Amino acid sequence: MYLKSLTLKGFKSFASATTLNFEPGITAIVGPNGSGKSNVVDALAWVMGEQGAKSLRGGKMEDVIFAGTSGRAALGRAEVSLTIDNSDGLLPIDYTEVTISRTLFRSGGSEYAINGTTCRLLDVQELLSDTGMGREMHVIVGQGQLDQILRATPEVRRGFIEEAAGVLKHRRRKEKASRKLASTQQNLERLNDLIREIRRQLKPLGRQAQVARRAAVIQAELRDSRARLLADDYTQAKLALDSELAGEQAAADAKRAATQRVEQAQSDELAAEQAVSELVPVLNQAQEVWYSISALRERVSTTISIAAERMRYSAAQPNVSTGRDPDELEAEAAQAREKEAALAAEAEQAKAKLEEATEKRKGAEADYEAAEKSYSNALRAVADRREGLAKLNGKVSSLKSRMQAGLEEVERLKKRHAEALERSKQADVKFAELETQITGASDGEVDLDAVFERTDEALAKAEEHRQEILEHSRQASSELAAVAARLEALKLGLQRRDGSAALLESDLSGTLGSLAQLVKVEPKWQTAVSAALGTATEAIAMSAAKDADEALALLKEKDLGRASMLVADAPEPEIPMPQLPDYVVYAIDVVQADDGVKNGLRSVLGSTVLVEDLAAARKLTADFPQVTAVTAGGDVVSAWLTSGGSDSKPSLIEVQSAVDEAETAKVKVEAQVQRLKFEMAKADSALVEAQKKNDAALERLNESDARMTALAEQINSHAQESAAALSEAERLKQAIDNAEQSGSKDRVELEELEARLAAASGEADVEEPDPAERDQLSVASRMARQSEMDARLALRTVEERVRSLSGRADSLARAAATERLARAKAEAEAEQLRREAMIAAAVHEGALWLADRVDEAKQAAGARRAELEEARTKADVDLFAAREVSRQAQRELDKLVEGAHKDEMARVEMKMRVERVAEQAMTELGLEPDALIEEYGPELMVPVLVHKDGTAVSPDDEEKPEPIPYVREQQARRAKKAQKDLELLGRVNPLALEEFDAMSERHTFLANQAEDLKKTRKDLLDLIDDVDNRVQEAFVSAYEDIAKTFTDVFARLFPGGKGKLILTDPDDMLNTGVDVEAKPAGKKVKRLSLLSGGERSLVAVAFLVSLFIARPSPFYILDEVEAALDDVNLGRLLDIYQQLRDSSQLLVITHQKRTMEIADALYGVTMRQDGISTVISQRLIDG
Repeated sequence: MYLKSLTLKGFKSFASATTLNFEPGITAIVGPNGSGKSNVVDALAWVMGEQGAKSLRGGKMEDVIFAGTSGRAALGRAEVSLTIDNSDGLLPIDYTEVTISRTLFRSGGSEYAINGTTCRLLDVQELLSDTGMGREMHVIVGQGQLDQILRATPEVRRGFIEEAAGVLKHRRRKEKASRKLASTQQNLERLNDLIREIRRQLKPLGRQAQVARRAAVIQAELRDSRARLLADDYTQAKLALDSELAGEQAAADAKRAATQRVEQAQSDELAAEQAVSELVPVLNQAQEVWYSISALRERVSTTISIAAERMRYSAAQPNVSTGRDPDELEAEAAQAREKEAALAAEAEQAKAKLEEATEKRKGAEADYEAAEKSYSNALRAVADRREGLAKLNGKVSSLKSRMQAGLEEVERLKKRHAEALERSKQADVKFAELETQITGASDGEVDLDAVFERTDEALAKAEEHRQEILEHSRQASSELAAVAARLEALKLGLQRRDGSAALLESDLSGTLGSLAQLVKVEPKWQTAVSAALGTATEAIAMSAAKDADEALALLKEKDLGRASMLVADAPEPEIPMPQLPDYVVYAIDVVQADDGVKNGLRSVLGSTVLVEDLAAARKLTADFPQVTAVTAGGDVVSAWLTSGGSDSKPSLIEVQSAVDEAETAKVKVEAQVQRLKFEMAKADSALVEAQKKNDAALERLNESDARMTALAEQINSHAQESAAALSEAERLKQAIDNAEQSGSKDRVELEELEARLAAASGEADVEEPDPAERDQLSVASRMARQSEMDARLALRTVEERVRSLSGRADSLARAAATERLARAKAEAEAEQLRREAMIAAAVHEGALWLADRVDEAKQAAGARRAELEEARTKADVDLFAAREVSRQAQRELDKLVEGAHKDEMARVEMKMRVERVAEQAMTELGLEPDALIEEYGPELMVPVLVHKDGTAVSPDDEEKPEPIPYVREQQARRAKKAQKDLELLGRVNPLALEEFDAMSERHTFLANQAEDLKKTRKDLLDLIDDVDNRVQEAFVSAYEDIAKTFTDVFARLFPGGKGKLILTDPDDMLNTGVDVEAKPAGKKVKRLSLLSGGERSLVAVAFLVSLFIARPSPFYILDEVEAALDDVNLGRLLDIYQQLRDSSQLLVITHQKRTMEIADALYGVTMRQDGISTVISQRLIDG
């Protein structure tokens, strides 16, 4: 077996398809560094299953795909095919030529194939493993691998030996077996847990199954006895119903005759009612006439009284006004006007004097100012003359320049002032527009505020209303829970545990029910009636005495305890009932019940009466010793016996009454709860609607607020703008005024300076002026001002007197006019009273005449009314008699109807009893009545279903017990015993039998499975032991051969030296590692790390060559393993190559010429300029 060819396509630098054909012997692959020689070695390792990217000198596996160059694009996949000649059949496959292919796609996908058939990596590894080529790939020795072998751990070196020995497949078998053993052990442990759990459950389930079997037997016994009792009940109920139906016709005839009598009586009653109804409207009309006339008489009397009062009122004359004479008032007003005119003339004179004084004051002040100015100019002229004309000329020039600048500043300020006013005007216009808008918005805001307040108020009311309903609902729920709890507690108080309870639970015929449930007692007297009845309150009402006898027999027979019974059909007792005082009540009168039950109660309570307290009871029993008095508190008093005291336990009647009240209260509270739920739903809807409206109103209000805010901000902005403009205008106006005032001062000053300059220039030196004339004018000015002040005060005084008199004259004139009007009105009223007195007298006379006529009509109407009332009384008497006859007839009919109703109820009860038994048979047994009678009728024999030992009778039994005749008492005892036995069994699991059988079967199945797993585990352990033995044998044999060969090869490579292999743990041949000892000639070191580089390489070569020789492989690939050797050592290694050529194929990558010389074929690898490797070959020795 040898490598025949290698094809590379897209692998690393081999972009194009490249095929290398190999021959047996030594093939040398040569070429410059970087040309791609080692890529051939990588391709061989990769196609044989290498999985490490670093072993292929890459970072990731896709690095083996051609990555592209400047002249060639990258490829999408790498493909390598290795063809092996298998003529010797070394590979375990039926082909003489085997091609292994591997493809890797750049997307990450990978494919393996053997002879074109897709396979797994594991298939490739198993195919090559028997040839000594495994995962360690010791047949491929790449660059730098020699040093890795030396640095490897003893365990890794053992791996090389195992691979060469071909034991890796046994290792994989052991690993598979170990994994399967671990899985088997895990499954076995889980299975054992299940078995233990099932075994733990089987024991109690077995007991449950045994109980279930016993229960099945008892249930069959109970079903048979219950079926026969039900069949007997159905037969007896059917016979009683047929007997009751026979007397139904006679009762119907009696009812028909009574109905006819009632109809006749009702007809007579109707006629009497008709007569009364005809009289009623006539009588009502007569009464209305009498009432109308009476009312008219009252009104006439009232009219007479009013007319008399009017006559008396008119006789009194009204008072004439006593105020002042109007003429006097008018004269006084004229005098006031004359005086006012005089004062007005005086005021005009004073005003003229004031004006004259003012003119004089102004003239005097002007003369004074002129004199003052002339005097000042004269003084300044003297001073200026003294200061010099040059200085005055300078001041005049400076002042003129300043005045010109001031005029220009005034013009500029006026222009800015006009602009500021225009801005203020525009801002005011915008402000007015926005103010109009915000006024409209404010009106809408008021409406929105009102809407929001209404919706908010409605929301608050809705929330408050819902909260109120919620609170009422909680209270109602609490009340309902309290009432329900009280009702449940009260019902527990009604439950019995004595013979009475047994009778109520039995199907005994004639049982009407508990006496406490059949009677109603007035709440006031419940305690008293309960005390009077004593133990009878717990009695059971029976239809007849025979029913009571049967009940007693049942209680004795079944040992159910004692019970009191009240017979309903007992004849009504004749008990003397003397006439008692009003404060006494017979006990039977406060009890409501059916006639039958009440008759029985009457016999118990016949002479019992009820009183308020103990004193009344003592008084009554002293007067009437034959009666028994019971107080409202429950004290029983007779002439000879008294009982009572305290009793915290209420009687059954009181409890039953409380139950009825509680049930009524519960119904009311439940209705209230439902009503409140409905109201709560409505309130929730109203609240949601109110919330929506409130939110909508709030949203609209917020929107309006936002608009208002925006408008307000704009208004504020324009207001500020207007205010700023106005402020600027005011400031500019003030500046203009200041400038103009300054200009005016400058002009005055300029005029003065020019005058001074002219005076100083044209005049010679003068003396200072005389102030005498100025002082005289100053005195005259002050006197003129004083005269003006006096004239002004005189004018104010006269004007004040005129104003006071002008109001006085008008007031007097108005008073005179008012007095004249009052006197005219008084005279008109007096005339009106005289006319009213005459009218009242006439009315009074007419009313007296009308009163006489009305009295006569009233007397006639009263007589007619009395006549009709007498007729109405007679008709009422006739109607009462007819109604009494009708009621008597109705009572008779009611009695018959009641009797018929009772009979009907009895028949219905019998029918219901028949139906109930039939339903019970269907429910309990699933049998129709006919089938029930046919299979379990009382005339049939009863089979025995259970042996004496308690086991069920089987159809396969040889001896079966004989059937027995039906006896109800025996069957009842049989059913009771079966029921009791079933209760003693306790809770029965009806599925226990099926569950026990299923679990037993599952336990058996799991136990078998556990045995199978134990057997599998034993087989796996045996397999592992066998594999360990095989591995140990193969390793020991290979190690011995390789160790011996290593000693020989080391001696050839290191003449005079010693080398050997050592086991690290000879006692554990399955796991021991392998160490290397090397001692070249002339050196005492044994540690490999102390050797030189060449020596280390030779030691590694010695180890590999030992593997090659001891366990030869078909081929070896060596990548520059001799690169570090000198010529001497290279010659020794080449001798070993030639030795290996006889048994194996060698592919050697080398740069050494001597190595090329021993090769049988040469392959040259070079790299073109485009970065792609190419191959040329040369055969050196013809075979």
